[in-house]
Amino acid sequence: MSRKHKKKRKASAREAVMKLNLDELAAIVDKAAPAVGEDGASKLKCAIETLAFLKAEWQAKNHSIKRLLAMLFGERTEKTSKVLGEASSAEGPDTSAPANESTSNTGASSKRKGHGRNGVAALTGAERVKVAHATLSAGDACPDPTCEGKVYPMAEPKLRVRFTGAAPISAAVYECARLRCNLCEEIFTASAPVGVGDQKYDATAAAMIAMLRFGVGLPHPRIEKLQAGFGITLPSSTQWDILADAADEAEPVFLELIRQGAQAEVFFQDDTWMRILQLTPEQRAAALGEDISERRTGVFTTGLVSVRESVRVALFFTGARHAGENFEQLLKRRAAQLPAPIQMCDASANNTAGVFETLLANCNAHCRRQFVELAESFPEEVRFVLEAFREVYKIDAEARAAQLNAKERLKLHQEKSAPWMKGLKSWVKRHLKDGRIEENSALGSAAAYLQEHWGPLSLFLRVEGAPLDNSLCERALKRMILYRKNSMFYRTLNGARVGDIFTSLIHTAELNGVQAFEYLVAVLQHAKASGLHPEHWMPWTYQQTLARMQAPA
Repeated sequence: MSRKHKKKRKASAREAVMKLNLDELAAIVDKAAPAVGEDGASKLKCAIETLAFLKAEWQAKNHSIKRLLAMLFGERTEKTSKVLGEASSAEGPDTSAPANESTSNTGASSKRKGHGRNGVAALTGAERVKVAHATLSAGDACPDPTCEGKVYPMAEPKLRVRFTGAAPISAAVYECARLRCNLCEEIFTASAPVGVGDQKYDATAAAMIAMLRFGVGLPHPRIEKLQAGFGITLPSSTQWDILADAADEAEPVFLELIRQGAQAEVFFQDDTWMRILQLTPEQRAAALGEDISERRTGVFTTGLVSVRESVRVALFFTGARHAGENFEQLLKRRAAQLPAPIQMCDASANNTAGVFETLLANCNAHCRRQFVELAESFPEEVRFVLEAFREVYKIDAEARAAQLNAKERLKLHQEKSAPWMKGLKSWVKRHLKDGRIEENSALGSAAAYLQEHWGPLSLFLRVEGAPLDNSLCERALKRMILYRKNSMFYRTLNGARVGDIFTSLIHTAELNGVQAFEYLVAVLQHAKASGLHPEHWMPWTYQQTLARMQAPA
């Protein structure tokens, strides 16, 4: 193609863009509605509204291509050094932080040693095989003919690791011999080996399906295809039947998790949207009440992570209720004599909907993110805010590294973090008052958010154990987001119940450093015992329970 032809083609493309008129497009859609049908017209209008929205965002003063891409696809990182684009210093406008505090960036950090590789210690689920020396034993003479010594075992063996592949769910076909008497014609069948049992699907099969489905988000058809590749077919409908039966057996343990989780000292909570295809009006009304169910049409999954001393409980509830309403139901199981817990969430009204008494803490990461999104439009103002938050997070990391208790951590934050937070508060107040930040701008909205929610945002400076942000719950909800991306929906409310049960058990086990698969197998293999005494089958107690059951009488 010649240069002249290319220029002509570009000019015609620009002319086509200049002639585009959204109002004319809307009128064309209205005229075409009888031909394309109501559904087609609705989709075309939705596309035009999206185009109009993008055009408006493009024309806004506080948006750029980078900002628009971040809004559409999300930020790749929110680290201060990446957001600001250079090494940052402690010198910000009107800082009131101590002079001896340094916020200088140490530069590009080197790659973590051993990054991307795991040592043998990480293979906690691997089979351990002791291999004796083929010719030598302890006390034997040294094989070296010039040496007169003896060999003795070393404390540490030489380790070799070998990985092998296998089907996630294996199967065995037992061909039990049958013999028939030629006179009475009675048939005699060989018994299956000890431990095979009468059930076709073992507890380990149910646990593995649950791990694949709700642990890593594989839909049933993908599991079916994976199994078919190993020659061990397992239809999607069969997988669901196995999970549904297993969920009924595990439900008492899930209910006990809810009861014990309700007694915690700190709660992290948030919502994400979900789909349930066959959620009936009656089911919605039963959860919300008739008056609310008529106005609310959404479906949500609430993530609730509770922390009590060293125990963490992750709970998931899918349905028509918001996070605050699910939290209210949870606190009904809380012992009356316990003090009001700390409630960590963002400032959405959905998180506080309900009747309960808590010490409200808001997420500093959520507040900080509002400034991160404005870094390109307001670089100097954003620099000050991000550097203040960075120092606070450094101090919190220092407390974790030193393994300080709640009282010591509070004292550290009061000594070191309080000056940074007070400086940030006074800076925002002064800039809003003097008009250096326009109240109706995006920066003014972020500053007003910080000022309006200052009490919950700074709770960690006044109350022992108050967290800085809601990251613990947001990480937990990524499981449900992964499920939604892969499977798109639950078909029924009962399907959502099954998902909530297994996701709660799996994530709670992982939060407490327990192998989730082994835990699920133990609960399902001892379904009768766990149903009678579920408190003995928590992730932090089940191993002691198994040890007692296996101990000789």
